[in-house]
Amino acid sequence: MNFKIILIFFLFLFSCTTVENYKKDIVEIDSKFSNKGFTLVYENSDDVKNLVSKKIEERSLIIFQKNLEKNEAVKITNLLNGKSIIGQIGSKASYPKFYNSVISKRISLEIELDKDEPYVEIIKLGKKSTFIAKKAKTFDEEKKVANKAPVEGISINDLNTTPIEKKNKKVLTNSSKTNFNYIIKIADFYFENSAKTMKNRILNELKMINVKISKLSSNSYRVYIGPFKNINDLKINYNTVSQLEFENIEIIKK
Repeated sequence: MNFKIILIFFLFLFSCTTVENYKKDIVEIDSKFSNKGFTLVYENSDDVKNLVSKKIEERSLIIFQKNLEKNEAVKITNLLNGKSIIGQIGSKASYPKFYNSVISKRISLEIELDKDEPYVEIIKLGKKSTFIAKKAKTFDEEKKVANKAPVEGISINDLNTTPIEKKNKKVLTNSSKTNFNYIIKIADFYFENSAKTMKNRILNELKMINVKISKLSSNSYRVYIGPFKNINDLKINYNTVSQLEFENIEIIKK
C-alpha cells in the first residue's frame, strides 16, 4: 500500500514538472498581447444579435475581446490593407470562439474591412502611450505621435465628420484580392521535441490529420493546422482545436 502511494506521488510530481517545463518552452516573441484572426462586425440583425451576448452601438469604438480586460486600449488593424484605428475593450461578452473580437460597424468602415475576409490584428496598447486615432491611421504615423508627448488617455479626431450612410460601402462586399489561404497557429516552441509533443496531443485527442510543424529558425518551431482555402473549413477546424482551450490561438494568412 505504501509503495503505491509513493509511486502515485512521484508520478504526480513528474507530471506537474513536465507541464511547467512545457509551458516555459513556448516562444513568447512579445510580452504585449496581440492576436491575428477574423473579427465579427456587430449589426442590428437577428443573425448577429443571436451570436453576441451584448450589444455594441453602431458608432461605438468599443471592442469585445475575450483575453483582455474592460477599458484597455487596443489598436485594431485590417491586415489586408494596413489601415487601423484605436478602440477600447468593453465589458465581457460571449461570442463564437472562431472570432478573435467583435467590433462596431463604425470601426469596420474606418478600416475598410471586407466582410468576406475580415482579417484583423488586435494589439494591446501600453497605459502610458498616447495615440491620436485619426481615420485609417497607420502604425508608423501613430509611433511619431506617441513619441512626442506621453500622456494618459486617448484622443479621437476626425471620426465624426462623415456619416456612416455616406461611406463607401463597397469595401464590405466581395473583393478581388489574393486567394483565401490561412493556417491555424497553435504555438511556437524553442525545441522541436516540444512541438512534436503538441502535435501528437492534437492528433491523439482530436484525431485531426492536417497538423504540421514548421521550422521558423534554429530555435523556433511552429505547430499549426492547415492550410485552408475557404472560411468554412477554417471555421470547422478552428472550432475543433479550440476544445483543447489553448490560450492564444491565431489565424495566420499564408
